[in-house]
Amino acid sequence: MLKNKRIVILGGSAGIGLAVAELAVREGAHVVIASSNRARIDSALARLTGAEGHVVDLRDESAVGQLFERLGRLDHLVYTAGEELLLAPLAELDLARARQFFELRYWGALAAIKAATGRLARDGSIVLTSGAAGHRPHPGFAIGASVCAAMEAVTRTLAVELAPIRVNVVIPGFVDTPLWSKMPAEARQQMFRDAAARLPVGHVAEPSEIAEHYLGFMRGRYVTGQSLIVDGGGVLV
Repeated sequence: MLKNKRIVILGGSAGIGLAVAELAVREGAHVVIASSNRARIDSALARLTGAEGHVVDLRDESAVGQLFERLGRLDHLVYTAGEELLLAPLAELDLARARQFFELRYWGALAAIKAATGRLARDGSIVLTSGAAGHRPHPGFAIGASVCAAMEAVTRTLAVELAPIRVNVVIPGFVDTPLWSKMPAEARQQMFRDAAARLPVGHVAEPSEIAEHYLGFMRGRYVTGQSLIVDGGGVLV
């Protein structure tokens, strides 16, 4: 169902976004990826036969608008862009930095949707990204949980407002992606081992395990306004 479809993946140069791009290319889709990092774009394109890549600051509404003017018509929009999680107890939280955290994950997504809507096929879709912290927060996750909940709320709203274009959101749990790369390697691996021991599925996800569900939402022509938790059962334990 995705063969020859034009799919734009913002945040598609690494992690879950790159995994979505790889699966879509295998299904014969025409894939466009975009992110702010030229080196990552070039590295991703080396893995994505026939894909197109653009460098854009997704926090810049004007730049995002110009990108979609150049891209023209599309069938599906995927938004996976994000930076390293902002984790801090409330007493230590820098509110100015906390506001900036919303710029890419929330406002960037809205800017992209606004720019893309008039170019999306009527039978197309938008697939957004949230996180399990909105359902199972831990101390220090006030900002992360807030933006996750906001993404789910805007998904339901836009599913109604933009119909018949379908709007859904994937909610990953622990995933081994570059978002954790700033952690010392041993601390990161210990965190993953601890998480795997708690999860009913017994392991932390690889990006490809999450990416399958983005493609499912693109294919699912009778599904809109839905939030799919893909966390290995993390919210249950």
